[in-house]
Amino acid sequence: MNSSFKGKNALVIASSQGLGKAIAKNLAQQGVNVMISSREAGKLQDVKTELEQTSVGKIAYKACNIKDKNEIKSLVKATISEFGSIDLLVNNAGGPPAGTFEEMTDDDWQHAFELNLLSYIRVIREVLPHMKKNGGKIVNIASSSVKEPIPGLILSNTFRVGIVGLTKTLASEFAAYNILINTVAPGRIATDRLQYLDSFIAEKQGISKEEIQELRKKDIPLGRYGKPEEFANYVSFLLSDANSYMTGQTFLIDGGLVKSI
Repeated sequence: MNSSFKGKNALVIASSQGLGKAIAKNLAQQGVNVMISSREAGKLQDVKTELEQTSVGKIAYKACNIKDKNEIKSLVKATISEFGSIDLLVNNAGGPPAGTFEEMTDDDWQHAFELNLLSYIRVIREVLPHMKKNGGKIVNIASSSVKEPIPGLILSNTFRVGIVGLTKTLASEFAAYNILINTVAPGRIATDRLQYLDSFIAEKQGISKEEIQELRKKDIPLGRYGKPEEFANYVSFLLSDANSYMTGQTFLIDGGLVKSI
C-alpha cells in the first residue's frame, strides 16, 4: 500500500468499466476512498461489490450523466457528503462515435463536445472550491490522438486536443493552490472501446476483427495492446505524493505507437 494515499479521497468519472474502473480499483487497493460513477446505478453496484473484494479504501457510487450539469453538481456534493473532501479527481468519458467529417451531423458534434470536453470543464468547476482549500491532483484522460490524429475519429481528434489546452492553462491558474493537473493519453489499451474501434475498422475494410487486431498490433513497437491495469499504474503515480512537481503535462501511454517527438 502506498502510504502517500492514506486518507485521500478520489472521484473517478466513468468508472464502471474500462480505464476508469481500472484506475478506481488501483486507487482503492492503495487505501484511497473512491467514489465511482457512470450512468447505470445497477452496474455501479456490481462494480462496487467487485472492487470491495480487494480494496483497502472505501468504495461509494452514484449514477451521473456527465452531459447534465445538474447531475454533476449532485455527484460532487454526494462525494463531499460521503468522504468530507475531494483530494483526487480523474476526468474520464466514453469515446464519441467513429466516422468521417462528412458523416457527422450537428447533433454528433454537440454530443461529442458535451461528453468529451464540456463535462471535464464542469466537473473541475464543481471540484475546484474544495481542492483550493488543501490542494489536490487532477488527471484528465484523453487519447493518443492529441499527438497524432486517428483516421476515422474526427470527433475524438477535435475535442481531445481541447483537453490538452484546458489542462495546460489550468496548471498555471491552479498552481497557487497546490493543485497539479495533467493529461494522460492512452494508445491502444484493451478495453471495450478498443473492441468497438477494431470492429468498426474491420467492417470498413471487409476483413475480420481478428485480422485487424493482428495488423494494428504490428504498428506498436511493444507488439501488443496495453492492459487497463498498466494504464492505471501511471495514472496512480500522477495522483500520488510521488508526483510533486509535474503539472500541465501530457503523457502518452501507448507502447511506443505514436512516432512524433
